[in-house]
Amino acid sequence: MLRSLLVLLFVVFVYSHEESGPWSCESGSEIRVESEFQPGLITLDGHADDWKSIDGSHFSLLLALDPDAENEFNGGKMTVKSVHDGRDIYFLLQVDGDYVYSNGESNKCPSVALMYQIGDDASYHNMGGCEEHSTSCTNKTCKGHEVDIMHFSIGNAIPGRLYGGNPIDNRDGNGGDRFGHLVDLYAWNPHCRYLDGTGPSGSVNDSSAQNDWKGAWWHSSFTVHSGFVKDESPYAENGKKGTYFFEFSRPLRTMDHLQQDVQFTIGGSSKMSVAFWYPVDGQPWHGSGHYSVNCDWVPIDISQSSSLSGKSLDTASSSSWNVASAFSLILSVAALCVSVFVSYRVLHPKSVQFTPMENL
Repeated sequence: MLRSLLVLLFVVFVYSHEESGPWSCESGSEIRVESEFQPGLITLDGHADDWKSIDGSHFSLLLALDPDAENEFNGGKMTVKSVHDGRDIYFLLQVDGDYVYSNGESNKCPSVALMYQIGDDASYHNMGGCEEHSTSCTNKTCKGHEVDIMHFSIGNAIPGRLYGGNPIDNRDGNGGDRFGHLVDLYAWNPHCRYLDGTGPSGSVNDSSAQNDWKGAWWHSSFTVHSGFVKDESPYAENGKKGTYFFEFSRPLRTMDHLQQDVQFTIGGSSKMSVAFWYPVDGQPWHGSGHYSVNCDWVPIDISQSSSLSGKSLDTASSSSWNVASAFSLILSVAALCVSVFVSYRVLHPKSVQFTPMENL
């Protein structure tokens, strides 16, 4: 099972990074993604209804290896949304596209990947940019070029069902997913890419590694909302117009000890990218079927909500005001009591009985 996953990943990533000419990139420096603080808002089910109030960032999908406007994906732009609840971070990828699905044939179905910078020297181009070959890349020769990747290939995934980290694969100590192929990877370049917990030939696997991602997918042409089972594949009629939704979550911080996971910090920023594969004109995707939201890293800001900060300030201010008001009330009551006592003593002096001297 693990071997078959690695073979599929080789096909997906290596062949899609064989360039035909010199690399050039004109990135839009203003492009960003914001992950808002929105606790208790998102249910991870592939549906986008609970995302309607969240603003997204809109990207043209250009061929990753030839990012010219003339090669833009003809289905439309991709919208990327993100929120976090202080523990987990959530993503929604939304892209228009005619429904295509072929059970068990991943390259005849849409596919998506998220990639994040881990090492300081990790470039978007060449998936980390380490110049070592597959026979020489190690965590020492490619140190600083680590990138974190989540890849979801939906050919074996039922719409609306959760895939990703599961007890069986996590027990084996790797980032695989034998059920739906939502896998957790790291890489130094396209030829040096491994499931979390695994590595180059001769390296020792780490049994503490796991797949930290979970996710689901959906298409707007589906008429059933209560859920599908595998026997209902292909779930809708191929060719129907609509929108694909891919929804994911992961803890902000993971138990990674090997520099294989990006670590998100509230109030901080990270660098990310999104890849999209689609069987254009019904042809299985490969190489040029790999689209990207940008030809360089896209910053993602993990925000502490301004409304939360304002609420905290209001709460603190209200608390201070309440303490001051209570103290003033106590002083006022004490002053009133003293005034009443003094007035009583003045108006009702204590009488002393007169005793003549001769009686002393």
